[in-house]
Amino acid sequence: MAIKDCINQLNETKLRHCLADLHPADVAEVLPEVSLAQRVRVLRAAGPERAALILYELDRDMVPPLLEALGPIRLAKVLNAMSDDDAADILGELPESQKDQLLSLMEEAEAADVRELLKYGKDTAGGIMTTEYVSLKEDMTVAEALASLRKLGPEVETIYYVYAINEHAQLTGAISLRELILAPPEARIKQVANRRVITAHVWDDQEKVAKLVAKYDFIAIPVVNDENQLLGIVTVDDILDVLEEEATEDILKLANVDAEGQDFVESSPWQRAIRRLPWLIGLLFGGLIAGNVIKEFSGTLEKVTALAFFITAMAGGPGNAATQSLALVVRGLATGEVDQRRLLKAVGKEAQVGIIVGLVSGSVLALVAYLWQGTTSLGLVVGLALAINITIATILGSFFPVIIHRLGADPAVASGPFISTLMDVTSMFIYFSLAAWLL
Repeated sequence: MAIKDCINQLNETKLRHCLADLHPADVAEVLPEVSLAQRVRVLRAAGPERAALILYELDRDMVPPLLEALGPIRLAKVLNAMSDDDAADILGELPESQKDQLLSLMEEAEAADVRELLKYGKDTAGGIMTTEYVSLKEDMTVAEALASLRKLGPEVETIYYVYAINEHAQLTGAISLRELILAPPEARIKQVANRRVITAHVWDDQEKVAKLVAKYDFIAIPVVNDENQLLGIVTVDDILDVLEEEATEDILKLANVDAEGQDFVESSPWQRAIRRLPWLIGLLFGGLIAGNVIKEFSGTLEKVTALAFFITAMAGGPGNAATQSLALVVRGLATGEVDQRRLLKAVGKEAQVGIIVGLVSGSVLALVAYLWQGTTSLGLVVGLALAINITIATILGSFFPVIIHRLGADPAVASGPFISTLMDVTSMFIYFSLAAWLL
């Protein structure tokens, strides 16, 4: 409420002072609840630097009308105040004509850095890197480096690491600010810097970069080209955004929903329905195969009508087990936990889980069948079928995404719907085959 009261402040001076005490993320969280005119007023009162921070925190669908309302000259000032990678993200979503106009109004040095970043794909290391970092010649002394840092510090995004380069701008080493401060003043940078530097290539996928940062606990990672020339760095705050984006994308793919570029709440029901229909209609035909399996065993079903009572449990239980294993393996593939060396171990573990869950679940269902009908053979069929189906489901659920991954497809997209349909068919076949044999 205090933030909204601040935003609704009519006095411009009081609004400016009030905004100075608020975190940009908190202001951005409340802006969707006020009118466009109030949003523009807040950004104007905040000044270019704070407006840049607020603007970048907003949902992307809110940005275009704000950019238009701010006007090109004021917007260019805001973009100048942004870090280069953030400005490139904003400009990358604008029409070419508007993008060129704003770049021409920005400061020449800032515009040149942003143009450089716009050359790379938005999902690459180059697309998320910043060119605001500290690099020093490797022949400088530590004392000279510290003097340079005092001058360059206010202009860069982070100085947790200092990068050493040679005369060809090639990365030769890296040193943390702490190590630099503790080093002898007369020592050369190349003498105290770590020569074995973990780097990302400028065209690496952002997910690969995120895995490197997570693996080595970096605050920032340098980005180089084919000649090992230092082009920029990717900072941990950008990595957090990447991890959130990738996790959201994977979850949506598991449900076969592609929401890229669309606000989940605001997107049209027709658009969302059209994206899902091809998958769902295709799976209907898979369901018909399962129905055909039941039809083939109609004679058995007529003789033992109690079998029909357990059809839903026989289809649902293995399907749920397969989905659980699937989710674990898809996540493992995404994070790198499931690789060539650990594949068989992962599948083996899930198979063991499937046997345990299958035996317990099958025993429970067998007991229910026996108590209901008083027939041992029915309980045996129901319990054994469920135990076998759940075991098979966990094995397929853990192995199928790996096959899809090997074929070059995204396991998050392809695995879910197919494994559900496959288990429906398999479960019905095993269930009625056992019934025909034992009953």
